[in-house]
Order: sequence, then structure tokens, then C-alpha cells
Amino acid sequence: MPHKADDNGSMGFLAATLALPNEDPRKIVFVAVALCLVCSVLVSTAAVALKPLQLRNETLARKAEILRVGGLYEQGGDIETLFGQVETRIVELGTGEYSDRFDPATFDDRDAARDPALSSDLDKGQDIAGIRRRSDFVPVYQIREGGSLDTVILPVHGYGLWSTMYGFLAMDSDATTIKGLTFHEHGETAGLGDQIANPRWLSQFTGKSAFDDDGQPRISVIKGLVDSQSPDARFQVDGIAGATLTSNGVTNLLQFWLGVDGFGPYLDKLRKSGG
Repeated sequence: MPHKADDNGSMGFLAATLALPNEDPRKIVFVAVALCLVCSVLVSTAAVALKPLQLRNETLARKAEILRVGGLYEQGGDIETLFGQVETRIVELGTGEYSDRFDPATFDDRDAARDPALSSDLDKGQDIAGIRRRSDFVPVYQIREGGSLDTVILPVHGYGLWSTMYGFLAMDSDATTIKGLTFHEHGETAGLGDQIANPRWLSQFTGKSAFDDDGQPRISVIKGLVDSQSPDARFQVDGIAGATLTSNGVTNLLQFWLGVDGFGPYLDKLRKSGG
């Protein structure tokens, strides 16, 4: 019976409130709060219901970028079918060896970077890319021709002016020559730093040498234009006018991920073993 009384009291309060004149502050506040609650419930329900679709779309978008930088993308083609040509493997960065600890189809190195058991803190001297923590395990994507390694695609990321820039770097089978670079996620300045996603600018990386003759990462985005007569031209890409810090960020993230704290040990093993 007390519950019924409470229900009657609630209904009475609701009826009394709704019976108030529309200009009454109490009714205005009540309607506003009720509307906010209803909208919150609807938005939360939609977010939960659409989450699987959102995750699927994000996965397909990443696969499309991998196919694009690997030269396998076909306009209008089925992404999952095309991605069947790509082999995903997990690399332990510290050793450069492949790891079977995780399922390559579901492993997320961003999640792993937040797990102290699966990641490493980077000190100031190491962290030229500005990422603070690095997953100890990272997926790589391989494309083979006739059973031999043709292209290896490496996920790379680092901080620019305003944001962490996420991309994929494609390397030739020699593990030295760059075949392509793409950025699929960033928040750099519109009209300036966002040129890192411009295919015309990115095309400059194709054919460049990532390492010098001593095996040290040398690829860089310089300030101004590359002098084609310079002996360093094979390591250099034109800077982005008005976006020096973003350009520096691209240099830093590439040199980090190509170095000893990134894919350096793995690429060294590829050069020695051929994949």
C-alpha cells in the first residue's frame, strides 16, 4: 500500500505541475529537466546500439588505408576481399621477432599501450615522437608476391602541432626504401598542417631511403624545398609551408618508429633474412 500511495503522490505532483500556467517558472524548469532526461536516454541508447557498427566502420577504414598505401586498393572493391591479400602478424618490438601471444585479427596496440604489462614508458630522450608510452607488441602487414615478401606496412604515430597523427608507412622488401606513407587520423590545422593527408605531398616519400649507409634513420621533412643536387636529397621531403611544427612531427615520428625503440630491430632482421 505505501508504494501505491507514493505512485498516487507522484502522479498528483505531475498532474499539478502540468496544470500550472506555461509561464510559471516551476513548470518551465520541470519541462526542461524532463526533456533533458528523455534526450539523454535516447542518445545513450543510440550510442550503445550503434557502437558495433562504428567499430566495424573504423576497422574497414583502417584496412582501406593499408590497402591504399600497399598499392592494393581498388575503387569500389570489397575491402574485406582485397584485404585477404594482406597477412597480419604481431611483432615484439624489443626483439624484432614475431609473436604468437595474440590474435592478429583482434589485437589492438592502442589498447595495449595503456596496459602497463604490455607497454613501456618512454623517457624524454627516447620519446622524440611525443607518445609517452609505446606498446611492446605492434601489428605489421605484409604483402607477398610469389611467396616472397614484397611490401611490409608499419603503423606509425606521433605528435604534431595539435594532435597525435596516425598513419601507415609502407616499406619495400629491402626494408630500407619507402614505398608510401599515409595518415588516416589527425587534428592538424586546416589548410596548413592537414596537408600531411594530401596525396600529392605524400607521394614525395615514394622511393626515398629511410636509412643512411650506417643503418640510421635519416628520412626527414625539411624546411623549404629539397635540393635535388644534394647528396642528402634521397632522405628528404619538401616541408609544408606554414606548418613547421607539423612537418617536424612527421620527421620525429618516422625516425622514432624506424629506430631502435620502434621497428628498427624488426627491419634489421628483415634485411638479413629477407622476410
